[in-house]
This record gives sequence, C-alpha cells and structure tokens, in this order.
Amino acid sequence: MIFQTPILALLLISALSSVVMLWAGWFALRLLLRWDLASGSRAQLEMERATDLVSTLFGFVMLAQLLSLLLYVFNADRMATLFVGAMCAVGTLNNNDWGFPTLYAKLAIFFVATMWLILDRADRTGHDYPLTRVKFALVLLIVPLVLAAGASELTYFLNLQADVITSCCSTEFTADTEDAGLGSDMSSLAPATALWLLAASGAAVALIGAVSLIWKRGTMLFAAAGAVFFVVALTAIISVISPYVYEHPTHHCPFCILKPEYNYFGYVLYVPLFLGTAFALGAGLLQPFRKVESLAATLPARIRKQVALSLASFVVFGLVVLWTIWQSQLILFG
Repeated sequence: MIFQTPILALLLISALSSVVMLWAGWFALRLLLRWDLASGSRAQLEMERATDLVSTLFGFVMLAQLLSLLLYVFNADRMATLFVGAMCAVGTLNNNDWGFPTLYAKLAIFFVATMWLILDRADRTGHDYPLTRVKFALVLLIVPLVLAAGASELTYFLNLQADVITSCCSTEFTADTEDAGLGSDMSSLAPATALWLLAASGAAVALIGAVSLIWKRGTMLFAAAGAVFFVVALTAIISVISPYVYEHPTHHCPFCILKPEYNYFGYVLYVPLFLGTAFALGAGLLQPFRKVESLAATLPARIRKQVALSLASFVVFGLVVLWTIWQSQLILFG
C-alpha cells in the first residue's frame, strides 16, 4: 500500500524537506550566534551571502509543504475505497492513530509556512537584512514541526491496514453521539446560531480590516479577528454549510465535500478561507516591524496589501457560502 504513487510523492517531499530542514536549522543556529552586520569579517560576509541561498531553499520547502497538505487530503479521500467502513477521508485517517495528528501538523505547517514566506519577502526589500534574525529564529521553530510531521506521516503510512474496520464521518460528525468529540460538538450547534456567529464574526473582520486599511491601525486586532473567523467558519461548515451542500440535514462531514461527486466543491470553500486567514496572520506578523528604518518606506504598503488580500479572500469565501445556501434544495428554516 505504501508504494502507491501519491504516498511515495508525499514521503519523498517529507524526506527532502527533512534534509533541507536540518541544514537550514544548523545554519539558523550559527547565524543567531554569530550574526553581526557591523563586522566586516570573512565569516560575516560569507554568512550574508549564504542567507539568500538558505532562504531560497527554505522557501521552496515551505511551498512544497503547502502542496503536501493538499495532496495528503486528496490521497486520504482517494484511498477511502480500500478500507472497510471508510466512505471518505475521515475513514482513511482513522485507520490508525497517526492519520489525524499528521493532518493537524500539516495544517499548522501551512499557516507557519505562509507567514514565514511573507516575512521573508518583506525582509528582502530591506537593504540591511532587517528581519534576518527574526526569520531564522522562526526557522528554528519550524524545523521540529516539519520533522515531527514527517515522522508522523511515515508512521501513519507504514501502519495502514486494509483489514481494519475504521469509523467514518457518520460517527465522527453526528450530533449527540455517545462518544462525543469535537466534531460531534460542532455538528450539534444549531444552524441558525452557526450562521449568526459566522455573519457577526465576518462583519467584525470587515470592520476592523477597513479601519486597518483606511486609518492604518488595528492590524494586530485584524489578525486576531481573522483567526477567530477561521474557527467560526470551520464550525459553520460542519454545522450548517455542509448539510446545504449535501442537501441532507444530518450529513455534517467537512471532508465529503472534497469528493468528485460534489465536484470537489470543498476546495472552492476551503482555499479562500485558509488563504484569508494566512494573509491576516501575515499582516499581524509584519505590523511590529513597520518602523524599522530600512522598511519604513515599503512595509506599511505591504501590510495594507496583506489586509486587502485577506479581506478579498474572506469575501470570496462568504460569496461561496451564500451561493451554496441559495442554490441548495434543502430547507432548514421555515
């Protein structure tokens, strides 16, 4: 089973990423201990030249990790037919204890990687490497996460068993089940409550974002609001939006909407939500550095661009949600 093409591709990405991570982590540690722009030593000059190479390779790894998340979810859904009791990615990921932890690690890497890429791009606009220490300190935090995700992924694939009866979305995302978990709790939230919370958090994000764009204030608050909106949106997807897609009031699975029989609609829903959240967090990450001398002329505009991209992505998500409800034959409210 491990010799299937998508699994081999995922493991290859993980292996190459791990090698680059270890190298980048060692370089980051040396840089944080020895970096001194005031020094004209040979070691400092070599380190300054090496930062571009390391940053570029690390950036490629971060992009590969973003693609790895999509491939991991797609492969989990594709393999569902191989396991007894599995109907979608949930069943595949439940085949052993490592499926969902790997997914959560990849989700964390998605946001951290996106924020690092945003930080790296901003650093390259400064003539004096103003954010080099910051971004390589972040590298040291990312390295263990990527290595742990790779180890978890390998363990998951090595322990896949076709003869194991696995639980699927019918038990994981059903309200009022005996073995209630987070999925069950989110499913049990009243549809009207979920939609009101989504609308209220969306309005708050739009208002704070407008203030950040016009008056150049509240960017950190906007980042926090974006993170809250992300959680509320995921809850709404499970509680009410998914049933509208399936046109079935008790089908709450957030993974089945990724299946071909629903025209891969989940990707249209999730991509703008994830991008909007990542851009919001990226704007908040850049905000503390807006007064750095070599970035003062460019960073405020870059922060506003991040906020604008985040708002645009959230608007796309909102329009997709409205379209889903409008065209659905399901009637939840009389």
